[in-house]
Amino acid sequence: MRAVPASSPEPQSADLRLALRLADLADQITMDRFRAVDLEIETKPDMTPVTEADTLVERTLRAHLEATLPADALLGEEYGAEEVPANGRRWIIDPIDGTQGYVRGLPVWATLVALEAHGEPVVGVASAPALGRRWWAARGEGAHVREAPVGPSRPISVSRVSRLGDAQLCFGGLEDWRRQGREENLRELAEQVWRTRGFGDFWQYMLVAEGGADIASDPAVSVWDLAAPFVIVTEAGGRFTDLSGAVTAAGHGGGLATNGLLHADALAILGR
Repeated sequence: MRAVPASSPEPQSADLRLALRLADLADQITMDRFRAVDLEIETKPDMTPVTEADTLVERTLRAHLEATLPADALLGEEYGAEEVPANGRRWIIDPIDGTQGYVRGLPVWATLVALEAHGEPVVGVASAPALGRRWWAARGEGAHVREAPVGPSRPISVSRVSRLGDAQLCFGGLEDWRRQGREENLRELAEQVWRTRGFGDFWQYMLVAEGGADIASDPAVSVWDLAAPFVIVTEAGGRFTDLSGAVTAAGHGGGLATNGLLHADALAILGR
């Protein structure tokens, strides 16, 4: 793994500073309701859970963006999308990525905030307050992590592992791979790598960005799941595509993040 300095400079991008402020607002809400015995939970039409924290985070961030940058559009998991304006700027928010874990009291969940400019993700923040970690990146500024609510940050970079036999693979739930008809592809790749772990959600992509894992993939995701990780992984030196090999965070074709050196090998198996 490439050595990195112990600390990094303050973000230069005003958009990134705003995204970090949005993450602060979200963390206050999510942590206040995390493991609350009276947490309100509903079931969405797709049979996935949504909590009062999910909806309150999205409403709060929407209100802050409308007051701060009224010309920008917003797409959120819970309340949908606005038409992309002439300036081409759209914020993309997943109020809680990993809601099913959140409702079970597991600490592996995050608020994801991204900015897309003319169809390209350019700012990404993944804030996981129950883990005490936050990752962020802006185009041209590199990727960074902070490992405590208040404290120094440091730059991060992907690993230099170049052989599948030395690689660690992360993936989402097997049921998703099965539903997409790609379970055998995943098993084939798993048999060729050194080690597998089913971390899933945002966490697997952050592990790739930090160099702790080398390949991460989901067969069925949405743009709010991938937009922020896309920026963080690519600014950390990795590659991010869908399972057809297209460089996109749209989510329609799944997601594949690697350290770059292993991307062609992983794609050849998962993308068939």
